[in-house]
Amino acid sequence: MNALPSSSSSTFTFLTQSKNPNYHFKFTHKVPILPLHSPSPCCSLSDSSSSSTTVLDKNALSPEQNSRIAGSPEDSSSKENLVVRRPVTDFSGEDSGKEEEEEEEEEDDPKASVIDEGLARFAKKMPMFEPERMESKERPLAINLDLALYRAKLLARRTFQYDEAESLLKKCISFWPEDGRPYVVLGKILSKQSKTSEAREIYEKGCQATQGENAYIWQCWAVLEMQIGNIRRAKELFDAATVADKRHVAAWHGWANLELKQGNLKKARILLGKGLQYCGQNEYIYQTLARLEARANRYQQARYLFNQATKCNPNSCASWLSWAQMEVEQENYHAARKLFEKAVQASPKNRYAWHVWGVFEANMGNIDMGRKLLKIGHNLNPRDAVLLQSLALLEYQYSTANVARVLFRRASELNPRHQPVWFAWGWMEWKERNLNKARKLYQKTLSIDQNSETAARCLQAWGVLEHRVGNLSAARRLFKSSLNINSQSYVTWMTWASMEEDQGNSVRAEEIRNLYFQQRTEVVDDASWVMGFLGIFDPAIDSLKRILKLNPNSYNMPLDSLRNIAGTNKNRVDSSSDDEDDDDANGKNDFDLDAFIKQKLTLDLSNLEIQLETPKFYSVKRSKSPRRIWRRSINGIAEVQVTQ
Repeated sequence: MNALPSSSSSTFTFLTQSKNPNYHFKFTHKVPILPLHSPSPCCSLSDSSSSSTTVLDKNALSPEQNSRIAGSPEDSSSKENLVVRRPVTDFSGEDSGKEEEEEEEEEDDPKASVIDEGLARFAKKMPMFEPERMESKERPLAINLDLALYRAKLLARRTFQYDEAESLLKKCISFWPEDGRPYVVLGKILSKQSKTSEAREIYEKGCQATQGENAYIWQCWAVLEMQIGNIRRAKELFDAATVADKRHVAAWHGWANLELKQGNLKKARILLGKGLQYCGQNEYIYQTLARLEARANRYQQARYLFNQATKCNPNSCASWLSWAQMEVEQENYHAARKLFEKAVQASPKNRYAWHVWGVFEANMGNIDMGRKLLKIGHNLNPRDAVLLQSLALLEYQYSTANVARVLFRRASELNPRHQPVWFAWGWMEWKERNLNKARKLYQKTLSIDQNSETAARCLQAWGVLEHRVGNLSAARRLFKSSLNINSQSYVTWMTWASMEEDQGNSVRAEEIRNLYFQQRTEVVDDASWVMGFLGIFDPAIDSLKRILKLNPNSYNMPLDSLRNIAGTNKNRVDSSSDDEDDDDANGKNDFDLDAFIKQKLTLDLSNLEIQLETPKFYSVKRSKSPRRIWRRSINGIAEVQVTQ
């Protein structure tokens, strides 16, 4: 009834039979019973009694049980005392025995060993078969990808450290192979360095990694092929981009521009219409359509489309500038100046706005105003070579060549791969009769890219140089090389014909003129698209569609009527001469450039000359924010390594 004593032992007798039925073995064993560590409440009377009164009797066991319990005489002699323990499930002995048997069988089979060696070599090459290798390469947080992309863009744009940017982007690709952004940025950096084959490989690798579902990679690849002249391949890639994402407006717009360059105006309008249909209203599509209308001398329609573009995005500087250029071509100078002011207000630091406006004022005879605008643009964009190039040409025309040389040299240091800078510099040296210097600069221009439009103009100018000094054979070769790049250049054909005529080869000169008229491509625009084009506009202009269906010639209605339909009378730019005269008579001008520069841009107009002479791009000081999170990290992907 009570608990077991602290120590006790029992003597048991085991009987077993031998092969001889008349002979029995008898063994006696002492089995010690270990005490319990602590009395358990779950131990009942039956448990204690059964554990203490366990007695084996030869009559109570069957012969099979006796044979299992009893041991041989050798085992009994080696084990005198037995200890009762709790049962533990352990199959290690059985598994090890099986493994040993399998190893022995594999050693006997030579084919199996050869197969295993091959599989082992294959597994070493695949990280998925080695968990340690896969776990060792931990992927950083996703924010590190954004920071690395930002740093790579800064390295490429501001300091032109292309090697560091490439290595950084390759690390991003190794950590995030499914993300398309590193492929796009790396491909653009390689294409800037004229590494076309490497950029193509990166885009192809990106398309494979993203399973062809990233439209941005397809579109960038198409632009690359278009730049090097693979028109058919570029169209296929633009098509693939629209299939990957039909709402990718850049693909539709880029494809349409390609068709425009090939003279397929109808196809271009269809593509632009699909862009509006799938992507909604977009300022770039409206802007391209407006330029098409201006090209076809339908200026009222072009103004309406430009107005739609500025309504889609009032801060779109490109739309305001394109509209202003059209007004300049129509000699609506007052309206053009108003549009330039709108462009500057929409994007105060946009380099194109200041550049185009400054060139416009210089061409209008406002030399001081043009110089001032170019200097403002340079102070806002100190690393832009185009602004310095235009300013150098302006100084050469209205100042001295030495000042222009300083500006050309600085522009070439800012962007050594910008062809127009070297070409313009060479042209100035030719005008100054420095022929050897001009030849070297022309050679530098062609060494950057031999198939660009700038290269074609450079070859034509070089041909004129050789013609003036009497190298006629060299001039002919240069003219021919220029026409191989751009066969539609009227200036090159007529310059070559004029040279032959000056040498007395009037027959050859007439042949050259005839060749130009035979091979030129004349694009004839068809106005029939107007009837059904607005059917694919965004559904928000249903009222306009209804009116256009009632009146098919509504595209020829006055501009004020179209603006009344669209409800754009508030912020419209009037290009009529009457309003221009009224504004000039009243001296009314809403835009104050000096006040805008001081308040919006915080520039000191009196120090523009000093800032222009100061090499700002060599040492740029930036204020450090107290919330700055940049940290130097040698082993990190970018300068910032954000961890959990």
